[in-house]
Amino acid sequence: MVISLRKARTLIRKALEKGRELGLKPLSVIVLDAGGHVIAFEREDGAAPGRFAIAQGKAYGSVMLGMAGTAQMQRAEAQAYFMAAVNGVYGGQVVPVPGGVLLRDRKGAVIGAVGVTGDTSDNDAIAAMAGIEAAGLTGEI
Repeated sequence: MVISLRKARTLIRKALEKGRELGLKPLSVIVLDAGGHVIAFEREDGAAPGRFAIAQGKAYGSVMLGMAGTAQMQRAEAQAYFMAAVNGVYGGQVVPVPGGVLLRDRKGAVIGAVGVTGDTSDNDAIAAMAGIEAAGLTGEI
């Protein structure tokens, strides 16, 4: 399964709507394909300009490791040297925290990832899941 641009845009729109509904700080949302390439990105008015790199890092780590942000954070806490080495391998592009959500197809294969940033990592993940569900996709926090 490939994530279409239409689904990616729906996901982003719904994630941003969830953020506004919850009164979160301005969010930035990215959707990557299974190869870690950008399908779509949006940054709300008022979001810091550096949020692209953070959103991308959350999603990139998820898709490249096949491990959602929460699992990456747990791994970083348990084996900091491993995640430091991984980040070295990927040129410092991995941000191992919640808000990086892995996307899987019905058979469990990785089809991409979503990265949301702007509020707390847990709130970022909530917004991501709202967008993922609205787009009819399956996310793994």
